[in-house]
Amino acid sequence: MRGLWRLLPWTRPYRWRFTVGLACVIISTALYSLIPSLLRRALDHLGAPDPWQPVLRIAGLMLLVTSVMAVFRFTMREILNGVSRVIENDLRDALFAKLTALDGAYFGRTRTGEIMARLTNDLTAVRMAVGPAVMYLTNTIFGGLFALGFMVTISPRLTGLALIPMLLLPIVMFRLGKVTHDRFERVQATFGELTTLVHEHLAGIRIVRAYAQEQTEHARFAALSAEYQDRNRALVRLNGLMNPTFTLLAGLGAAIVLGVGGTMVLDGTLTVGTFVAFGLYLSNLTWPLIALGWVTNLFQRGAASWGRILEILDAQPRITDPAPSSGIVALPPASTGRTITFDGVSFAYPDASGPTGRTVLQDISLTIPAGTTLGVVGATGSGKSTLLELLPRLADPTQGVIRLDGIDLRDLPLATLRAEIGFVPQESLLFSETIRDNLHYGTDDDDAVREATRVAQLAETIAAFPQGAQTMLGERGVNLSGGQRQRAALARALARRPHVVILDDALAAVDTQTEAAILRELRTALAGRTAIIASHRITDVRDAQWIVVLDDGRIVEQGRHETLVAAGGRYAALLERQRLEESLETA
Repeated sequence: MRGLWRLLPWTRPYRWRFTVGLACVIISTALYSLIPSLLRRALDHLGAPDPWQPVLRIAGLMLLVTSVMAVFRFTMREILNGVSRVIENDLRDALFAKLTALDGAYFGRTRTGEIMARLTNDLTAVRMAVGPAVMYLTNTIFGGLFALGFMVTISPRLTGLALIPMLLLPIVMFRLGKVTHDRFERVQATFGELTTLVHEHLAGIRIVRAYAQEQTEHARFAALSAEYQDRNRALVRLNGLMNPTFTLLAGLGAAIVLGVGGTMVLDGTLTVGTFVAFGLYLSNLTWPLIALGWVTNLFQRGAASWGRILEILDAQPRITDPAPSSGIVALPPASTGRTITFDGVSFAYPDASGPTGRTVLQDISLTIPAGTTLGVVGATGSGKSTLLELLPRLADPTQGVIRLDGIDLRDLPLATLRAEIGFVPQESLLFSETIRDNLHYGTDDDDAVREATRVAQLAETIAAFPQGAQTMLGERGVNLSGGQRQRAALARALARRPHVVILDDALAAVDTQTEAAILRELRTALAGRTAIIASHRITDVRDAQWIVVLDDGRIVEQGRHETLVAAGGRYAALLERQRLEESLETA
């Protein structure tokens, strides 16, 4: 549970609320410990000639103490449970902010289901540790101390005898607590796997149905769900063992008190009222000790979950803003595009066996003057997408430098760099919002959105929906076709009126006729802007001022369309193959 100490900074802003809440716990516990003493006085007065007046006075005092205690108990729960919810919200916000700052490499090695499990079940376990567990631990400690103090005052000898069986409690708590921590970690890990399986199944439901694998997926889910159940039952059995063990030890103490204390009453050493009060104080001591098992369980669960949450909070993104000590580098104002320079750029994806693994780009050097368009073509896996992802710093080169208007990209704040770029990736992801909200993502300019929608040939498509631009999209834009999603993503990027436009196979799912119309409009829309268009279709890049052909991560050809065709090399071969494919499709 030592890792829970790292939660202290999250509690510090609310230290006064914790102080007041814990003070209410202590006061309510102190008031509760007065009840047996008042009861002892009432019982001892019953043997007096006229007991009713003092007994009624004591009863009224007990009622008053109980009422005040109820107020303090309500207040302690209101404050401590409430502040635990606030801390939970702070942690959730921090986790989300951290996840948005982490780069693609982190999400490549961490499954979505695992992340969701930590944002739900694990966060709840931490909240229980920082709120209810702290409250009940304080109640347990002070309730036990108050009860023990009154017991010692009544009879030190009887107190010592009653505590003998309870000396085993620390040993039991330590052993069972460690096992609880380990088992709860396994439960949470299995829950993460289960969440991942459900997430992947729902995201790929069309593939599952197309391959008639429903029964196979049901069997996978049932097996994992059964494993989750078994691990939970193992944890439940452990929890079921903990409380009876504590109750047994406390019961042995009560048996000793009954035997020895009863003898003392018969000998006249203790009054009946004192004996009853001692028994109640022993009960007051026993209950906190039993509750200690539950509190230990909460802390162990919280510690296990906090360790899993820290894996996110401690993760360091590889793509970061420049250090403040290096100074803020500002881009010069630009009315048109930006000049982009690749200087000896190579890239290799990180590998588990070392800092670099499979090489994707090798020694790329080229300059894209401001306001011009570069076309990038090549076979699948040639490195086109990776080259484009380096510009908005979705990844950084492992060698070489990329400059924007002569400034190293790594010297620019990420927000500044990315505000310059309109990026349309291969996978056109839309959010579960209205079409209008998706098109306005990153801009409030209605005129820019309207113009971008026209260029992307999306205006008529939107008008055809019953609710027009207010049509709500499903998850990832599932209720749009692939071509419609690509056109919406293109419009979203152009609506920001960026100085640099990056299109990564952005028209692959668009039909030939619509593609031709979009390309005509793009010639005007991209005028004055720097653009990089990567595509497997020659038609998408033939009008570019400069074209590079990638093969195995290297530039093997470059030049204008006519020059490359006349050279009869790889570019010409790609063009001939596409013409043949088109002729076969139209035959």
